[in-house]
Amino acid sequence: MNRRQFITTAGITTLATQFSLSTVQAEIKPQTIIKPPRLQIGDTVGLVAPAGIIEAKDIEDATKTFAELGLKVKLGKYILERYGYLAGTDIQRAHDINRMFADKSVKAIIAMRGGWGCNRILSLLNYIDIRKHPKIILGYSDITSLLLAINARSRIVTFHGAVATSTWNQFTVSYLKPILFDAGIVTMQNLNNIEAGKVEVINPGKAKGKLVGGNLSVISSMLGSPYLPGWNRRIFFAEDIGEDVYRIDRMLAQLKNAGILNQFSGFIFGQCTNCKPGDEPTFQLKQVLQDYIKPLNIPAFYGSMIGHIQDKFTLPLGVDVEIDAVSGTITMLESAVS
Repeated sequence: MNRRQFITTAGITTLATQFSLSTVQAEIKPQTIIKPPRLQIGDTVGLVAPAGIIEAKDIEDATKTFAELGLKVKLGKYILERYGYLAGTDIQRAHDINRMFADKSVKAIIAMRGGWGCNRILSLLNYIDIRKHPKIILGYSDITSLLLAINARSRIVTFHGAVATSTWNQFTVSYLKPILFDAGIVTMQNLNNIEAGKVEVINPGKAKGKLVGGNLSVISSMLGSPYLPGWNRRIFFAEDIGEDVYRIDRMLAQLKNAGILNQFSGFIFGQCTNCKPGDEPTFQLKQVLQDYIKPLNIPAFYGSMIGHIQDKFTLPLGVDVEIDAVSGTITMLESAVS
C-alpha cells in the first residue's frame, strides 16, 4: 500500500468511526417516517456494490438498463474493488453508501447485486446524515439488511425490488415506475397465466398494516440487533433461495421463539427458489408454512411474486398496505414517495 492509499484508507476509517453505532443510538430519536422524493426522467441514480463482487460488464449492462428508463448513473468510488468474496472492504462499501446519500446530484441508490456482506457494514452507516438526505434505496436478497436498517434507524421508506443486475422486464418495470416515478398507489397481483403465479391461501381474509420484510435468512441473521424495525401489527413478507425446507422451518421457529411471529397482522411468503425438501422423511414447504402460520389466525398466503425470480414487485417498506389472502393482492394505501 502506498502513502496516498494509506492516507485515504485512514481517513475513511476515521470517518467511519465518527458514525459509530453508539453515536447513532444517542442522536436518532423515533420520528415520523420520511418518504423519499420520487424519481424523474433525467435523474441520476447511484450504483453501489454493498455485498458481492461485480464485474465491469455488470456496470455496462446496468447503465444501458437505466438509460432506457431515462436515468443517468453515477458509480460508487469502490464499486469494482475486491476483498475476498466482497466488493471491497467493509469501510469501502459503507463509504460508497454514505457518500451516495450525501451527494446532492444522486436522486436514488440502487444496489448492483446481493450475495453477502451488508450485515458487516451496518454499524458504519451514517444514519443521521441519511435521514437528512432521504433517497430511494432499492434492492433485495442480502440488500434486505440495508433496507431494514435504514428504515429502522433513519426512519425512511425503503424499497424491496430489483437490483441493477436483475432482469428488468416489462412486469418488473410495470410495478417499479408507477411507484417510484409517479407516486402511485398500486395494487400488486400475480400473473395467473404461469405456474409461478399461482397463489396458495394459508388463512383467508384481509389485513392492514405497515409493510415490512425481505429475505428470510437475512432477517433471521439480524435478530437481536438494533437494526430491525418494530413488528407489531405489521404485514410481513419473506422470500428465500437455495434453502432446504428444514432450514425454512428453523428460521420460522426462530421468529416464533423470539416472540415476533405472533405480532404480525398479515403474512405473505413469496417465492422460495430452489428450496428443496431435503432427505426423506421430510416436509413440503407448504406443510411447514401451515404449521407456523395457520395457528396465528391472520390473513396469509404464499406464492407472491417476491424473491429471486424474473418478475418482481417493488415493495415499499414502512408504507401502509392492505392484503387480501384469497386474491393474493397487496394494495398500497398511500404513496411511497413524495
